Amino acid sequence: MRSIRPTLVAVLLVGLFLAGSSAYIVSEFNQAVITQFGEPVGEPITEPGLHFKIPFIQTANMFEKRFLEWDGFPNQVPTRDRRFIWVDTYARWRITDPLLFFQRLRDERGAQSRLDDILDGETRNAVARHDLIEIVRTSNREPADATATGLEEPEALAPIVTGREQITREILEAAAAAVGELGIELLDLQFKRINYIADVQQDVFARMIAERQRIAAEFRSEGQGESARIQGERERDLARIQSEAFRAAEEIRGTADAEAIDIYADAYNRDAVFYAFTKSLETYERTMDPGTFLILGTDSELLRFLETPR
Repeated sequence: MRSIRPTLVAVLLVGLFLAGSSAYIVSEFNQAVITQFGEPVGEPITEPGLHFKIPFIQTANMFEKRFLEWDGFPNQVPTRDRRFIWVDTYARWRITDPLLFFQRLRDERGAQSRLDDILDGETRNAVARHDLIEIVRTSNREPADATATGLEEPEALAPIVTGREQITREILEAAAAAVGELGIELLDLQFKRINYIADVQQDVFARMIAERQRIAAEFRSEGQGESARIQGERERDLARIQSEAFRAAEEIRGTADAEAIDIYADAYNRDAVFYAFTKSLETYERTMDPGTFLILGTDSELLRFLETPR
């Protein structure tokens, strides 16, 4: 009886281990392919839940159901009009046939490598078939009116026939046929970045800088001309105001002098002697002080009122 218990426990443990090794869970965002000695057996498991396989002999290979990302490397590509540009693309894809995907690619790393070849090649072919303006523009929309903001007249752009969106659809359609044989569905592809190569960039930047400098010089010249006009008007107005002020001051001074002369004349006419006497006192007050010494003759006109006071 005692020897049966350890055996029963061992059997239970082995049974639990085998049950654990044979069971596997497929989540809502996964799908599985069962392989036996490296070869797929049966149909792919796409329904989520608990499933079973032969332990140690069969293996459950899990694959994503969700959308996956492909991010390409920037490539130097010539356009039809001989413009060398860097093109950087990205795409979204998913596994639609996990069995075919496993047979052709094995895993996502193999899929990424295969997508690099297909998508990069189709992108090169599409870019080489079109001019640069077709790749950059999406429509024949007219540029914004720069004259309303005081800038130069906008440059007229050549009309496009295809456009960037149509080119990406061409790449997507051409690549979809190739990736369909791999158990993959290509959902979307877009240009992430388009740029000139380094040598051309410097020339483009130099032209842009020269153009901006030319526009700045025009604004600066217009500003200097306006400043000179305002300065001239200011000096003219200042000279006019000063001239009018001088004329008004001279008129006031002349009127005041005339009134003073009239007052002096009236005072003199009333009493000439008294007027002479008051003027002499004013002269004494202005010319004499305690520190002043005067030496005058007896016949001096200045002392006339002092000699014969009235």
